[in-house]
Amino acid sequence: MAVELYLDLFSQPCRSVFIFAKKNKIPFEFQKVSLMDGEHFGDEFGKISMIRKVPALRDGDFCLAESIAIMLYLAEKFQTPDFWYPADLQQRARVNEYLSWQHTAIRMYGSKIFWLR
Repeated sequence: MAVELYLDLFSQPCRSVFIFAKKNKIPFEFQKVSLMDGEHFGDEFGKISMIRKVPALRDGDFCLAESIAIMLYLAEKFQTPDFWYPADLQQRARVNEYLSWQHTAIRMYGSKIFWLR
């Protein structure tokens, strides 16, 4: 059974998860959630993501939110090539360092388009 990915491709974190899954040939069912229409605030989506944010993942009874957590989960579950998330502790720490940095240093400015709109 393929995982379900709840995404709005206007969102940079959603695009990251989508591209990562496609690039690694991870089987998934695309579930569109329109941020502009407020679908993430609906009761049905609240069952998938209690924080009501996209991207979100459902794998059977397991649900997960936040793009970085989702990509790390997919990398480990589907055993993606080592260059995505290395087994070596220090190389993995560098990936974690970048993932932590980019979320506040780059992504924050891209999300302003939703605030301004």
